[in-house]
Amino acid sequence: MSATLFTLAQELATGLGLGPLASASVGGASDGNFTAGVGCPTLDGLGAVGGGAHADHEHVIVAEMPARVALLRALIEAVR
Repeated sequence: MSATLFTLAQELATGLGLGPLASASVGGASDGNFTAGVGCPTLDGLGAVGGGAHADHEHVIVAEMPARVALLRALIEAVR
C-alpha cells in the first residue's frame, strides 16, 4: 500500500541529488504501525541518520540532517 509513496520519495531523493533510498520490512513498535494498519500509506525511518537506537552508543550524524529535512519537505509539498 505504501509502494506509491515510497516511489515518490525515491524520485524526490534523486531530484535532490541524494543517494538511493533503501526499503525494508521489519517488525517493531513504530507509530507507523497505527497509520499503516488503518490503510494510510506510511513511510517510516525518515528521521535522523545514525545508529545504536535506544542504546548507550545511540548517535545522530548531524551532517546528514539538511538532506533529510530537504527530502521530508519535498515529500510533504508533493502530497499536500
